[in-house]
Amino acid sequence: MNVHEAISKHSNAQHMHLVRFAELDAQRESAIDDAVDLCKRGLPFTVDAINAVTARIIAHAKEGISPLRSYVTEDMVREYVNKG
Repeated sequence: MNVHEAISKHSNAQHMHLVRFAELDAQRESAIDDAVDLCKRGLPFTVDAINAVTARIIAHAKEGISPLRSYVTEDMVREYVNKG
């Protein structure tokens, strides 16, 4: 494999890693929106879906260059809703 092919292969792998991160991050944001909506309406909610995707993001980040995300608590959601 010549240098150009190696660079292209590496660049493509990084791109695909970031594409997957963006997909996971969108899933996480959707789960956050769902929890915030339930909290705003005074309904029971959990952060289980948020943190399940967060765990997948953290595992994914170990394989490449994507950023990490923090786990979320129910108190964090309540604080966000109360500030808004």
